[in-house]
Amino acid sequence: MLGRVSRMSRLECVRETLRLALQELDGTAASLPRPDWWSVLWERYVESKLDYRTETAVLRQKMTTAGADAARLLAWVRQLSDAAPGAGEQVKLLERVWGEHFELDSAGQLQQREAQPPGAVQNPHDPEAQWAAKGQGKHRKEHVGYKVQVAETVADTTLAKGEPTANFITAVVAQPATGSDDAGLPLVEQEQTNLGLEKPAEWYLDGAYVSAERLAQAQAQGRQLIGPAQPAPKKDRRFSVEDFQVSVEDRQALCPAGQASTQCGRIEEQGGDKVSYRFEFTTHCHNCPLREQCLGKGQRHRTITVGQYHTHLQARRKEQRTETFKIKAQRRNAIEGTQSELVRAHGLRRARYLGLAKAGLQSYFAAAACNLKRWLRRTAWQLAQVAEQTPTQLAQVAAS
Repeated sequence: MLGRVSRMSRLECVRETLRLALQELDGTAASLPRPDWWSVLWERYVESKLDYRTETAVLRQKMTTAGADAARLLAWVRQLSDAAPGAGEQVKLLERVWGEHFELDSAGQLQQREAQPPGAVQNPHDPEAQWAAKGQGKHRKEHVGYKVQVAETVADTTLAKGEPTANFITAVVAQPATGSDDAGLPLVEQEQTNLGLEKPAEWYLDGAYVSAERLAQAQAQGRQLIGPAQPAPKKDRRFSVEDFQVSVEDRQALCPAGQASTQCGRIEEQGGDKVSYRFEFTTHCHNCPLREQCLGKGQRHRTITVGQYHTHLQARRKEQRTETFKIKAQRRNAIEGTQSELVRAHGLRRARYLGLAKAGLQSYFAAAACNLKRWLRRTAWQLAQVAEQTPTQLAQVAAS
């Protein structure tokens, strides 16, 4: 979902945030004496606009100047007496934006940061609208705004010719644009729980939601996640982890040449919450006929690292190659049409309001409108089917 704000360059974002902070202070601190440089900043950021035709070197200098001006303004606000009004929302936002764009080096000199941190402010008029990118190369798509997760029911029966869909949206969740799909899944489940719905026995998902940990959790709960697992990374066409037969339970792995691992180490990360296993093949690689397909330049022997739930991931990668799984996974395809309907018919692609909360409310309205239209179409179709039946057929239906 695109935010209801324009895309800004880093210079525009800093300058606009400065303008909003100056205007806020002009109202909240109107009774306080102004510093000597106040009129300069007011003319520079409130009364003037940026000329896009300016040379690149001049624009860079303007960025440095804006950073210094923002630091000066923030320092002045901190020096205000206790009796003076505290920093307002725009001043607090300016402090955040300054930290996302600038820093002081060891000598105390102002330096512009090379890159902004994840979740940085892109436009001060909607700080919650974040930048995100999806895909790679020519398929890479960037946007500033939010992300919306959508879930719907899946009909067990095949639709007759001309029959409207029997699927209905059961949850819609707005997230920050930087939120991952994997993290969005529990939010969708919680949304359904809040609506009084039970957790589905089967989830039809795309690959972004399927992970080893999710597969293990679903199995422990007696549920199924139907979706493809992401393939293991492959570098320079060498054997990937998928080409190894790994048994985490037995702490053993077999390489493509059929040789068993010689060592297995347990690695704990994030305070023990995440566990990985490192398998090494220290004595088999030197004279192996598959050495060129397995080892990189300078490698003496092969090592692989897998997660504690790798068995579930390995099983899914094998299962998803079967025709049975491919046919079953096709039931997810209907959600693509639902997303298109929400975008094209209900304007879900563009936020009409500012802020994540209001963007979420808009998504609720869009989903409700979509469900209502589907229910009306299906009801009209069912009534038409009844109207077409003969008196004998109606009597048979009534008798049954």
